[in-house]
Amino acid sequence: MAEPLGLLLISGGHERAHYAFVLAAAAAATGRPVVMFATNAGCHALSADLTVLAGDGRDAAVRAAGVAGIAELREAAVALGVRLIACTAGLRMAGIDPASLGSGVEVAGVPTFLEAIGSGQIVTL
Repeated sequence: MAEPLGLLLISGGHERAHYAFVLAAAAAATGRPVVMFATNAGCHALSADLTVLAGDGRDAAVRAAGVAGIAELREAAVALGVRLIACTAGLRMAGIDPASLGSGVEVAGVPTFLEAIGSGQIVTL
């Protein structure tokens, strides 16, 4: 079995969040277990409402270029079994209500993320 891939999303910007979902979906599609852990402003990528990330127009430009937008990528990642975790402390720091998170998003701390990854690789965005 492939080693897990841990994606640590600390940025609240569209570019990093978009690419985190690109990596998550691609790795999961190859059969690799993937855990995305979002903290601080990165937690916006796990919100049910993605308008905070799409507000700068970049998502529309990405889709106009024929590339999947962040909503489509997140949907694909979830369908492929990517585990999504929002950091308990990060939610508080960003002022995000856990009730605003998307369906299936867990709320947990760093120990849960590290336990899920074990000896696997961690990529920080």
